[in-house]
Amino acid sequence: MTDRYLTITLQPDWKDALRALGQAAKADTYQGEVLNFESPGQFFGQLTEKRWEIIHAAQGRGELSVRELARAVGRDVKRVHEDVVILAGLGLVERTESGGVVCPYSSMHIDMYLKAA
Repeated sequence: MTDRYLTITLQPDWKDALRALGQAAKADTYQGEVLNFESPGQFFGQLTEKRWEIIHAAQGRGELSVRELARAVGRDVKRVHEDVVILAGLGLVERTESGGVVCPYSSMHIDMYLKAA
């Protein structure tokens, strides 16, 4: 299986982002996956420093329980579980049938360009 990778973009015009994904889907080879945010506020509101720690701790480690993940980041299990729910909703981690957590991406890239209005 091919390593999965993710590009996180900041694209206010969701229609352009969707068009770009449509073009990438026509390719014969795996082009990676994209997660788009419409604004910096939305990006930073969803992907906090503590959530990035969870992603980093889970990346490349296979399936982990929420308790193991909490130990790895030095946080309370309940709070890590709450963050995992949000991260799973975004698609940055996946829940397994046994209740574990796995980060499916071997690499992630943030593509963000901000300019004055």
